[in-house]
Amino acid sequence: MSRGASLNPSCDRSSVSRSEFLLEAAAVKALIATLLSYLQLSTRTRGFTMFLVEFRGVVTATCVIALEFDLQILAELLQVTPRFVRGFRHGQRQQYSSPPTEARHLCPIPTFFLAETEDLDLQSFQSHVVRVAKAGVGPLLAGSMGEGIHLTHVERIALIRAARKALDDADLRHVPIIAGTGTGSTRETVELCLEAAQAGADYVIVIASGYFSGVLAGHKEALKAFWMDVSAKSPIPVIIYNYPGASAGIDLDSDLITELATNCPNLAGVKLTCGNVGKLTRICATVSDPSFSASHGRDPTIPFLVLGGFVDFIVPSAFANGHGAITGLANIAPHATMRLFELAEAAKDDLSFLPKAQRLQAIIARADFTIAKASIAGTKALLEKLYGYGGSPRRPLPPIDVDAAAQLWSTHIHRLWCHSNEKSAGSLD
Repeated sequence: MSRGASLNPSCDRSSVSRSEFLLEAAAVKALIATLLSYLQLSTRTRGFTMFLVEFRGVVTATCVIALEFDLQILAELLQVTPRFVRGFRHGQRQQYSSPPTEARHLCPIPTFFLAETEDLDLQSFQSHVVRVAKAGVGPLLAGSMGEGIHLTHVERIALIRAARKALDDADLRHVPIIAGTGTGSTRETVELCLEAAQAGADYVIVIASGYFSGVLAGHKEALKAFWMDVSAKSPIPVIIYNYPGASAGIDLDSDLITELATNCPNLAGVKLTCGNVGKLTRICATVSDPSFSASHGRDPTIPFLVLGGFVDFIVPSAFANGHGAITGLANIAPHATMRLFELAEAAKDDLSFLPKAQRLQAIIARADFTIAKASIAGTKALLEKLYGYGGSPRRPLPPIDVDAAAQLWSTHIHRLWCHSNEKSAGSLD
């Protein structure tokens, strides 16, 4: 077969209805098995394809016939490109976004709600996603800051689609989307991973539910099985979210995280909102070794990233071979936090940058502490002050007290934001 030839050149999508392409699961499995045998697709791709069939029971034959796969698309499948699901939406290829290794400074985007109804305020949400991305900071949706626990499946998917459209319309197609998909059970988490991939997410980030933390917190094997199962069945790479404060004290140690990184090639990293720099250092000692991916059969385009959950230890993290941070402060001062990341990375190669990085780290650490204490409600109040959108969290979370919001603005944040805004077009020296 020549390069670029269609597997089914006579297939006409426009003349065949969806119902005509519905096949029973056994028939689809047999057809896919034949294709896999012929094309010698990788075990990981095979695992996802079969999971898709088992998950839905039936799939449309458009998955394998009506899309008229050419060899270039199939080659992308062979490489297990994490965005391949989006490439098949609506039966046409789309431009893929970049892996998060190109945007290792990430921001947990708040979810905005209309004041009267608490429905999603997608217009404000899209504006904010683009604002942050234009500063070079990657968006993370429906995490803790995004009140993922308050969102339905439908709402989470609506956010992913809205963000993807906003980024594409702003000519930011290269910016990847990470979506929170942690739920109460392994089964539902896997289901949401699939839905997120189909909606356009490039990566998912998963936290263990704290509802049964009395059992899980001390059960290493159960926690290990959770992330192994989710990562094996998710069609896109999975990031571990270690946040004891949001999971009733469940706190993965460095040994377990390193073991998961070693055994699960579809795990793409960990966010350490535990704030444990020692843990970060121990994990990086293994996964940041240049030979790690090759030694453990990992796709080199999906490295295991070790990311801080705060921006107050970016400089120490960089010198421990960490990979950046996912930080709520980037909602308020994306240019300043991005500049800190750049200086920290530059200092590793040229120590003359280190004093500048340390000076900016000190300023940002104070602001980060302020934001951490103010949490979701405080962040939204500051966004309302800065940009005219923000609003309140979804109930039962209360809004921030008016006096507390004024105090928040008048302390560290106003100075940092002004500094960031003045320097956004240049260097924060």
